[in-house]
Amino acid sequence: MEDFTIAIYCFVDDYLKIGHPKAGARRKLTDAQVITTALVAARYFSGNFAKARLYLREVHQFDFPDKSNFNRHLHRLASTITSLFVALGESLKALNVSSKYMIDSFPIAVCKNIRIKRCKLLRHKAYRGKNMSKREYFYGFKVQVITTLEGLPVQYFICAGSFHDITAFKSMNIDLPPGSQLYADSGYTDYELEDYYKELEQIHLLAVRKSNSKRRDHPAMDFIKKYMRKRIETTFSEITAYFPKKIHAVTIQGFLLKVVLFIFAFSLDKSL
Repeated sequence: MEDFTIAIYCFVDDYLKIGHPKAGARRKLTDAQVITTALVAARYFSGNFAKARLYLREVHQFDFPDKSNFNRHLHRLASTITSLFVALGESLKALNVSSKYMIDSFPIAVCKNIRIKRCKLLRHKAYRGKNMSKREYFYGFKVQVITTLEGLPVQYFICAGSFHDITAFKSMNIDLPPGSQLYADSGYTDYELEDYYKELEQIHLLAVRKSNSKRRDHPAMDFIKKYMRKRIETTFSEITAYFPKKIHAVTIQGFLLKVVLFIFAFSLDKSL
């Protein structure tokens, strides 16, 4: 845990030194220390900031302000955390010499179905989605994730739970190197979109074909596509293993920030 904490802090601090304003002299905690605390909480304490603060105060002598000031400071850094993840993703893409990637989605429930009417974070039927693998409905979000062959997340997109995978995919800004191969399940089937990415972006969208598909695959290609999907399903299991039974948040922005921190912490843990 100590080695991971030090590695995270060095990575974040080095990034913030480039084009990021310095913290005020009277501030107890630097931006790098705040982000490090949030990532340590996501990696080792199921997103519990209080436990992470206690650990970092005792072991690494971080001088924390009170709880409310820390939370406000962290929320102000939400865009910086996103930028850090993008920077890490760009580095992982540069190191991915195979140029092969995978995309899929996993659901995140805000509350149990029986408590939907009492849910204070969300108030719209668009968040009511269906988890096809478990054959059950949920109330919350879907997270689209693009990973390398090794299962390292390089890009994500969070949408309402009712959004179909291909609908969310069309809303994403796919940023992959030219010549990349992007493997996906049958939910991402869209022939026009496949042709668009192939001709204009030089990205090959390789979706598993449905039984009634007009573009049938050779048996060898069909096997490869289905085999490639197994790794990303393992990645989702590893990411959600960081989650608590219920993600505690007072606002929807806080809930989504914790989701991003879980994905970011997993990516750092596997790549550092």
